[in-house]
Amino acid sequence: MGIDLRLQRFADVNVDDPFFDSLKNDYREFIHWFEKKGREGACAYTLYDEGLLSGFMYLKIEKEAVGDIHPALPYARRVKLGTLKINGHGSRLGERFIKKALDHAIDSEASDIYVTVFDKHRPLIRLLFEFGFGQYGQKKTENGIEIVMLKSLYPNITGNVRRDYPLIDTRGKQKFLLAIKPEWHTQLFPDSILNNESFDIVQDVSHTNSIQKTYICSMDLGFVRPGDIAVIYRTTDVEGRARYRAVATSVCTVEDIRHKRQFAGEDDFVDFTLPFSVFDERDIRSLWRNNGRLYALKMLYNAAFSKRLTRGLLIDEVGLNGEAYWGCMRLSDSQFFNVLERGGVSGRLVIH
Repeated sequence: MGIDLRLQRFADVNVDDPFFDSLKNDYREFIHWFEKKGREGACAYTLYDEGLLSGFMYLKIEKEAVGDIHPALPYARRVKLGTLKINGHGSRLGERFIKKALDHAIDSEASDIYVTVFDKHRPLIRLLFEFGFGQYGQKKTENGIEIVMLKSLYPNITGNVRRDYPLIDTRGKQKFLLAIKPEWHTQLFPDSILNNESFDIVQDVSHTNSIQKTYICSMDLGFVRPGDIAVIYRTTDVEGRARYRAVATSVCTVEDIRHKRQFAGEDDFVDFTLPFSVFDERDIRSLWRNNGRLYALKMLYNAAFSKRLTRGLLIDEVGLNGEAYWGCMRLSDSQFFNVLERGGVSGRLVIH
């Protein structure tokens, strides 16, 4: 079941799909608005599950004051999350859409992002709050009263890496390179897919869709602390070709890290790791039973690189030690910022 999140024209989306029934019930003008967007050539992010629409998100860049909510929003460049509906069936699709909306806001150089939502949609409100949206005000229309949820992007560092997401606070934090095998990389980091990979291998499961990621290994990660920053390094898929085929692809922030001895037992380890890991429960239990040393690392997926950096480039131009162990390797501040710049990560994401 593919999970290709794509930008699609309104005119090419079937407004009669039962997926839209709840939106038609909530908003009397929905069909008229949808058809108008189609005539204007507008686009929305869509996702299909076995041919059926399962996710829809419309984003609009506004450069104006917003006077139809109370209190009004002052003049600014911002992103309005105009329409968002997801049939997520527990697979954390909401996080995937929120990540895309925040990526869009960063790329658009918006000062903030907002959405209006009816109070009955409590799961969506909880998810928005979890990733830094706050209740700003209300919007009253003939459809009823909606809550206005707003997330300011700059400067908005609280020290809570989840509410600060996607901003990366680098101040006083350790930076390191973290390797992951190709067979697991694309499942965990779908926005970091390589050009020669297929979206067909990206599945509609929570570890793919989530902003949160769990990484399990037997390497020594004893130096890593919450708030530290990991550059994700996809190892080679062809033996002997690492110089050209192993690449740095993404950047993540550590939310939590635990050693095996910090868990009460096997079940506690499973509960901590299973929701956002590429491994199933049987594999996780096997890892617990067969490894004396284990680390479980929870991370937030901040950004995919727009340009993948090969191992050769990292050695020749960034100055990484080609003779060192690259499973988990510390980076100096200068190496880290060099990697982010070469990888095309927006400077607006990075707090120095």
